[in-house]
Amino acid sequence: MGRSLLGLLPQFPALQLIAAVVAPGSRDLGVDPAPGAPRASADLAVALKGAQLAIDFSSAEASGTNLRACVSARVPLLLGTTGLPERLQAELEQAAMRIPLLVAANTSLAVTVLMDLVQRAARALPGSFDIQISEAHHRHKRDAPSGTALALGAAAEAAGIRPAGAIGYAVTRGGDLVGEHTVHFIGAGERLTLSHVASDRAVFARGALQAGLWLAGQPPGRYRMQDLIAEK
Repeated sequence: MGRSLLGLLPQFPALQLIAAVVAPGSRDLGVDPAPGAPRASADLAVALKGAQLAIDFSSAEASGTNLRACVSARVPLLLGTTGLPERLQAELEQAAMRIPLLVAANTSLAVTVLMDLVQRAARALPGSFDIQISEAHHRHKRDAPSGTALALGAAAEAAGIRPAGAIGYAVTRGGDLVGEHTVHFIGAGERLTLSHVASDRAVFARGALQAGLWLAGQPPGRYRMQDLIAEK
């Protein structure tokens, strides 16, 4: 995702890279992330000096440390890491009182629309329709079900018609699949299917950069990708 963000950054002239941060011991440490940019560093606190936006797609393990660094530096944060530990939720709410914070299980604009459609379908269809969500990703993805699948399930549950835990999940891991999500509404004699297939990781980077540009101009608060869509 870091490389995808850097590759698409020239399409967003209002955004300028001032630092790229990698994990200690990364093979990219000390490497120039882009022509004319500072070399990649492992020191987030230093990287945040002078920054007006941070985009984090690192790891669930590093998310808490990164969040606290952004709060300390008063830098808006778009957090696109999935599999976040439950214990971090309270800290996220507290952070949103001090900085603009957008937490997204998926930064694709089309997936954001899909979540809205899923919620509408769950609300419109009777409770007798079963909901099953299937997702497929590359073999190296750690969390299962994916954060996007869980977010789709939460969107369906938000309709308030079905009891929590009534939604089933199916997971596929293999090859270099970028991301596929399908929500089935299964009734007697009929089925409604809503799905999204990503064939290029650039869709997530493009959405993240669009959302980040928007987030940088917002007051402190907790935001979602849906808030960006709502303003279009």
